Amino acid sequence: MAKQVSFIHAADLHLDSPFRGLANMPEELFQKVRESTFDALRRLVQIAIDKKVDFILIVGDLFDNERQSLKAQIYLRRAFEELNRHHIDVYLSYGNHDFIQGNPHPVTYSDNVHVFPDEKVRTFTFEKDGQDLANIYGFSYEKRAVIEKKATEFNIVNPEVPFHIATLHGSIGSNTEHDVYAPFQITDLVEKDFDYWALGHIHKREILKKNPPVVYPGNTQGRNRKETDEKGCYHVILSETATELNFISLQSIMYSRLHVDVSKCEEIHQVELAILADIEKMNTPTNLLIDLTLEGDFSNLKKWESDKLLDDLIELVNETLATRQTWLYIFRVAIEGSDETIEPELYNGEHFIGELVRNIDDTAVQPYLQDLYQHRSARKYLQSISEDEEQMIKKEAKILLLRELLKG
Repeated sequence: MAKQVSFIHAADLHLDSPFRGLANMPEELFQKVRESTFDALRRLVQIAIDKKVDFILIVGDLFDNERQSLKAQIYLRRAFEELNRHHIDVYLSYGNHDFIQGNPHPVTYSDNVHVFPDEKVRTFTFEKDGQDLANIYGFSYEKRAVIEKKATEFNIVNPEVPFHIATLHGSIGSNTEHDVYAPFQITDLVEKDFDYWALGHIHKREILKKNPPVVYPGNTQGRNRKETDEKGCYHVILSETATELNFISLQSIMYSRLHVDVSKCEEIHQVELAILADIEKMNTPTNLLIDLTLEGDFSNLKKWESDKLLDDLIELVNETLATRQTWLYIFRVAIEGSDETIEPELYNGEHFIGELVRNIDDTAVQPYLQDLYQHRSARKYLQSISEDEEQMIKKEAKILLLRELLKG
């Protein structure tokens, strides 16, 4: 009979994520959001049991920070105990968020849990029916940042074992979108003789290479508005002749972007109808946190925003959406559109206003935020602004300045 091994590949559970920026939600909904990472873990355990897998791989960042709450530790321990009752092993490593030295009170897990104890690449052997079936390789972060090229330290131990699976919490060295830890190039991985590379750290799901599989499962639950894609894990079946990968969704709440055209809305109540009409068109298989952008006449939108009418409107819409069986909540509103306040000649004129608007266009916002982002307390709660957000800040600044300068 051909040998095969079945397992779940997950990473970046981020239990106890604070979900910053959502504190203004109704308390009942906010608690559901706070529980969503735990809901994803519960689904992960149930999937593993239903699929009757041999083991689970969790590749770093089980917790959102190094000082884990007692609730998160106990919840995870109970999850592992449930897996133990179904004879399912767990192989886990700690990453840059939950690095070992940052937690003075680590929890003790059941015997089915195998933890990579330090930054040395080590090997666990999975046995089935009295035979060695798979070697699992990996390491944990002892400190917050691992900058060494750990991929070079992975080497096959005992080639007689049928399957060799490497776990690596890190990123491609050329990645500019995330902090680069344990940097590697894909060629560093595929030149080794591993049957599967189970990656973690990057929250976007991606198969970097199919043969051998080099896979990011993404995180198990989206945690901010930039994480809008479906979140979950991979069920993997390795055989001596093929590899089968199936993605399984785990999230209980999904972030979603919605653009609504309100250019034909002359009254604020028409904006409500336009928002609700577009929401009705959305496919909502799960609870949604909506990042809303209203597109239309920028002057009208800005006036409604300044008069707090938009705030009142969104509050009313949210009250309607919260009553649904699958609830939705608009947590952020941005406005964009044609700008009738700034005439083209104002940009080109050789006068103060022309010089002002050109100066704003050529000025970066980030340097003015540097003190804020370096503040010891504030930086814990702030995310870096994107290029689109910087452009919106500059645009709104121009509108506000010109509106005041051109009064009368």
